Amino acid sequence: MELKDIQNDLQIVLSPKRFRHSRGVAETARHLAEKYGADAHKAYAAGWVHDCAKELSLTEMQHIVQEAGIKADKYLLSSRALLHGPAGSVLTETKYGISDRDIQSAVYFHTTGHPDMTLLEKIIFLADYIEPSRDFPGVDKLRKLAEIDLDEALLAAYDSTISHLLDQKAYIYDLTFTGRNDLILKLKEKTNENK
Repeated sequence: MELKDIQNDLQIVLSPKRFRHSRGVAETARHLAEKYGADAHKAYAAGWVHDCAKELSLTEMQHIVQEAGIKADKYLLSSRALLHGPAGSVLTETKYGISDRDIQSAVYFHTTGHPDMTLLEKIIFLADYIEPSRDFPGVDKLRKLAEIDLDEALLAAYDSTISHLLDQKAYIYDLTFTGRNDLILKLKEKTNENK
């Protein structure tokens, strides 16, 4: 499927707000990819499809993930907010014909993150967080940080997410904690190397 065909389908299956968000993520991801040396075409495509499953019902998401044989824990299977990433990674291939594993993985982990993220995964995670239609306290600071240091911006995004979930007394998914901790260790290593 050509990217234009994918965009046309997304315009039909997503709400206008979600479609606008997807366009913003695609454009932000392409910019970050060009800035940090990732494949800009992959980043742009991943940005477009990252939320392709977002507006499905939880039952539909569960069916997609189970049919694909993806192992998911009980909490992941019970959360539309988290399950749309894995379900979207399946649709990326089965519906949109994108067989690129890097793109599928970036879609899969764009909400939770995980330890040892690839450059493309970091870019999609962050682009989803800071794209132009996002409006929350601190987003402008994150956008500026993303222009200076991708990993520091990613850490700030993790921290913001975790703080928000703590304030809401909400469940924090394991991969988000372990992804943040892994990034902390890598940033310390980088700092020690530069001394």
